[in-house]
Amino acid sequence: MKIAKLKIFDTLSESEKELDASKKIRIYLCGVTVYDEAHIGHARTIIVFDVLRRFLESKKNTVEFIQNFTDVDDKIIDRAQKEGATAYDISVRYIEEYFRDFDALNVKRATKYPKATEHIKDMITLVDSLVKKKIAYISKNGVYFAVSKFSDYGKLSKKKIDELISGSRVDVDETKNDPLDFALWKFSDEPPLWDSPWGKGRPGWHIECSAMSIKYLGENFEIHGGGRDLIFPHHENEIAQSESFTAKPFAKIWMHVGMITINNEKVSKSLGNIRTVKYVLQKYGPNIIRLFCLSGHYSKPIDYSEDLLKENIVKWRQVETCYYELLLAKGKSQSKAIEETVLQCSTEFDSALSNDFNTSLALTAFFKLVKEINRLAADELLSKSIAEKDLPELERILSVLGLVIPKITNDEINSINELTKKRELLRQQKKYQEADNIREQISKMGIELIDHKNRTAWMKKEKIQSDIS
Repeated sequence: MKIAKLKIFDTLSESEKELDASKKIRIYLCGVTVYDEAHIGHARTIIVFDVLRRFLESKKNTVEFIQNFTDVDDKIIDRAQKEGATAYDISVRYIEEYFRDFDALNVKRATKYPKATEHIKDMITLVDSLVKKKIAYISKNGVYFAVSKFSDYGKLSKKKIDELISGSRVDVDETKNDPLDFALWKFSDEPPLWDSPWGKGRPGWHIECSAMSIKYLGENFEIHGGGRDLIFPHHENEIAQSESFTAKPFAKIWMHVGMITINNEKVSKSLGNIRTVKYVLQKYGPNIIRLFCLSGHYSKPIDYSEDLLKENIVKWRQVETCYYELLLAKGKSQSKAIEETVLQCSTEFDSALSNDFNTSLALTAFFKLVKEINRLAADELLSKSIAEKDLPELERILSVLGLVIPKITNDEINSINELTKKRELLRQQKKYQEADNIREQISKMGIELIDHKNRTAWMKKEKIQSDIS
């Protein structure tokens, strides 16, 4: 069934707004600038939106998800010059690495990944319209948006004009009419460049997302998202140019994800504290990273900590145990207490995500369910019939969170079951050394045995480099 109500905090109105989940949900997420490897900060934003999409789709809602690649930018050009390569070479390399990393993180592919360089004509059309409306002007260095012509400028960031000027992060350009005016088109004789009605050059950063989001999602779509660091100037400028172009409100909801910090400092290359997705994946794997990125409310910062990541390894082992206890349940108790717990936790999980997408509370409900299933299994009170009813709900929650239990075939299950039976028989015969040899044989298969009072259960463990257990 579709979600009756889904409320998300809208940065623009500073209030929770209800999403009309009866219609197709159109989401535009500002993607990465492809001049370097993606880092853990990028991962958090993209994982949050991946889970939002998964949750909507789990409730049978249709989602159109667009995530762009900024593949023309000064940073890409600088990188290319340093390496003696072309901007195209750099962008292609890091787009390939993006998919390597985020496929490994089990992030669903977007409906479409538009590239800025593929939409130059769309950007020129948009800029031309603003020039003709006299909202943009041509200077010596390019075409600029006249901020003074948009009376609502600053409505997203809630900053005063002097704050906006100091935070604009743009180079001083004396050819601009106003320090806040921003580039829509930059004149240049150096590649990459394109022809335009005003001269050769390339687009400004902000115009790219306006052109691509309007092209694929329309003039007024449901959610525009990104990290909180994009509120100003990027999203502020997007609103100004888009609403000046369409004369309509832009996105219905502006959803921003908090930063990841290290020792309470923003992740940045200048501080040398970058943790690439590739690095964290090698140490912890996808499930641990996803649990970490979802552990706090999406709008608040999370401080990167090896200790916190290792805590999530312990939690993940509990999830693996829970899954296999349900999959291999043999108890004969017909107690329905677990069914009530599953219903309660499932309701709490959905409620948490429906109310400003509170993944932290959702995880609390999830782990409460995991703990109760493991307790009943340990007490041999988990019957096969009840487990078969409850396993699909656990799998639904895992799917929404994008967590993946290591796969195992029926042949492997039968083989392991035979070995555990043989080991139990040897233990009954007090042939402990031979029993230990079978345990070691099973362990080499990536299987961990769980000795209960009257039986031995088992689970397949994900290999995690940083797991010291």
